[in-house]
Amino acid sequence: MTVITRFAPSPTGFLHIGGARTALFNWLFARHNGGKFLLRIEDTDRKRSTEEAIEAIFEGMKWLGLNWDDDVIFQFSNAERHAQMAKKLIDEGKAYYCYASKEELDEMRKKQRADGKTTRYDGRWRDRDASEAPEGVAPVVRLKAEQDGETTIKDMVQGEVCVANNQLDDMILLRADGTPTYMLSVVVDDHDMNISHVIRGDDHLTNTFRQIQLYKALGWDTPEFAHIPLIHGADGAKLSKRHGALGAEAYRDMGFLPEAMRNYLLKLGWGHGDDEIISTKQAIEWFDVSGIGKSASRFDMTKLTNLNGVYIRESDNDKLVELIVPMIEKKLEISIDENGKSHLLKGMNALKERAKTIIELAESAEFYVAKRPLEMNAKALKLLNENGMERLVKFKAELDNCTDWKQETLENLAREHAEKAEVKLGKVAQPIRAALSGSNVSPPIFQVMEVLGKEETMGRIIDVM
Repeated sequence: MTVITRFAPSPTGFLHIGGARTALFNWLFARHNGGKFLLRIEDTDRKRSTEEAIEAIFEGMKWLGLNWDDDVIFQFSNAERHAQMAKKLIDEGKAYYCYASKEELDEMRKKQRADGKTTRYDGRWRDRDASEAPEGVAPVVRLKAEQDGETTIKDMVQGEVCVANNQLDDMILLRADGTPTYMLSVVVDDHDMNISHVIRGDDHLTNTFRQIQLYKALGWDTPEFAHIPLIHGADGAKLSKRHGALGAEAYRDMGFLPEAMRNYLLKLGWGHGDDEIISTKQAIEWFDVSGIGKSASRFDMTKLTNLNGVYIRESDNDKLVELIVPMIEKKLEISIDENGKSHLLKGMNALKERAKTIIELAESAEFYVAKRPLEMNAKALKLLNENGMERLVKFKAELDNCTDWKQETLENLAREHAEKAEVKLGKVAQPIRAALSGSNVSPPIFQVMEVLGKEETMGRIIDVM
């Protein structure tokens, strides 16, 4: 059997964290088994579906690196096929027209609530003849669901789960205007797309009991189901925007790397021993549904940010430069030339040690390519007070004669100067840091001097004098 999975979001908003993890699990399961991963846009809700949301889903998937196979399926385009299947069930006596009005149904539910019963359709048109239909009423089509026995799901995550069929009412397949409902469309599309495994959130578990009855009525084999627990916030509450339930593109814009996000989402509910840092290659090799836990996982922005820092430190320097250059150019309103890019590349090893996001990395690198004279922050100006400036002027004289412009040589020169002046090294180094970076913090300052080169270093020192 060829494994075929699908991710089927509704285009009513961005690709949120829960959806991204569902997509990742489906993608990994397909790739692990040498199968196919398909993308279906469930756009049957025409009022809420938007082109902007569709593009946001595509962007989010591409940014995460979750490449899909074959063309994207748009569910609404299959509406005629869905309706045909409903009419087939009517012809076979497995579905029927229901002429109950909205007012009738409201009254029915009101009475059920008053009697302390679960509100569900009572089957009032299940066995009535169409000749009894009131004039001028457009009917819906309902599935004639099984009423006796049980419906059982042998779920790959939840185990065997059963529900009594008398708890499942006759769901609507076609609305009064003839359009198919979500429940019908999903089953027909999954069958027509040859989906072998449906991996989705456990909030769909109730839907699955109903959908299995529809599969049986249509005479189709059911796919394997895996219902994964939802993601909660760090406080255990339902995930919301205050916990970080944002769109995938928002995390991109906040400076997260897609490989770090994949790793983090993978660990939300799935595990492989004690492994925390899992490459995409390893994830594909190791992933199996058996590693998914039954408990809800908790989204923790701090953990994600720390993990992102790990990935930044392990990233290729050229790639990081490519990522930060557009950010710096936009913020500083400059164009970075090859010399500036060379400074960024040479300084990257030190820059990426402390950064936890690409935005932090870009901000810490700005001084390498900023317009001169540099703008000094308050703490830098304090370092360049009378004593600091005096120390800088004296040390500049020694730097003028330095011919071996290497980090080690420059540091030794500063140490010797400090010893002669009977001051700590910091008294020499900090004014240099202020002059070269415009700040009181920077990567190791003697490394910065080597990266900038003698001409640029001396130029920046002269700028502050």
